[in-house]
Amino acid sequence: MFEQLRQSLNELLERATKPEDRRTIVVRMKNTLVQATMGVDDLRQALALTRRKLEHEQKELLTVRRRKELAVAIKDADTVAVAERFERQHQERVTLMEGKLAVQEREVELAERELEEMKAELRRAMTGVPHTTGDAAHDAAARDEVEEMLDPTGSAEGTRAREEIDALARERARAERSADADRRLEELKRKMGR
Repeated sequence: MFEQLRQSLNELLERATKPEDRRTIVVRMKNTLVQATMGVDDLRQALALTRRKLEHEQKELLTVRRRKELAVAIKDADTVAVAERFERQHQERVTLMEGKLAVQEREVELAERELEEMKAELRRAMTGVPHTTGDAAHDAAARDEVEEMLDPTGSAEGTRAREEIDALARERARAERSADADRRLEELKRKMGR
């Protein structure tokens, strides 16, 4: 996900670049950083969705177990057998989702760590040297510029970036809804024999 930024940074740091070329590379790095931020947001959303699904499956498992206990209490062997089958299914889903959740949590942690590294690399690139300059005011200005770009509470550039991100998210949501509606329509047509 973050290879474009790293490539841009390497281009900037490995060769002496003219200021105008350096600005082009930094702009490209900023755009890549915005995309990476969106990617991390997508990972966080997927993690939240998995958590909700896991909670739902856990509730279903508890419900099935409660029903099984009631069936055992009234000695209804058929209901106990059905409840045991559903209990196994829900337990398998819970176990699977717990594993998926653990993997997604590690993935989000890794992506967030890489994103922070990318921000630091961009800050260094914006200062014009591979490491901190020793000039705290200059380093702080570069850090603030990156933070403003990603946290648009105060800068016009950050506001534009956030608006672009929001527009892309809305466009993606529309496309997903349209694809879902098309899929459902095809299923309905298939069921009706058309």
